Amino acid sequence: MAAAAFIDRDGVINEERGFVHRIADFAFIPGSVAALRELRAAGHRLVVITNQSGIARGLYSEADFHELNAYMCARLAEAGVMLDAVRYCPHLPDASVTQYRLDCECRKPRAGMLLSAAHELNIDTAASLLVGDRKADIEAGRLAGVGRCYLVRSGKPLSDTDVALADGVFADLAQCVAVTLR
Repeated sequence: MAAAAFIDRDGVINEERGFVHRIADFAFIPGSVAALRELRAAGHRLVVITNQSGIARGLYSEADFHELNAYMCARLAEAGVMLDAVRYCPHLPDASVTQYRLDCECRKPRAGMLLSAAHELNIDTAASLLVGDRKADIEAGRLAGVGRCYLVRSGKPLSDTDVALADGVFADLAQCVAVTLR
């Protein structure tokens, strides 16, 4: 079984700009691509896990998400970073788009995205790590049995309770990887 790095997208890999769905609005956070490369070099499988409630809210389509995802994956590949999987949840219990109105198991803070990737990719969650920027990310990691769960400061407020749930809090993904891979 392999160890993985489960990484949230918005606010961890790319700049948080509120429902990022257009290529023109997508920008990597400085150091995030190099950090992903370091995680891969250290033997981690790379799995992006992202809630995409903008789809359920009717702000953009699944096709828009897939187009942006293909762009992100292509830019990462050009930089020598291959992702093993991207898992996303388009659902929301009170969605304005009826087909996405669902209280599902994949939406963080539930663990469905992590568990499906772990099953498909033969991942040892206890040997793995997770990096997110919200309490929901940490809760999903804990439910999935992820060994180490970290928060980065993306500009979203973190309460003392949020910080206490995490195994560490860092300025960004680059700092998290630099400290945790020592």
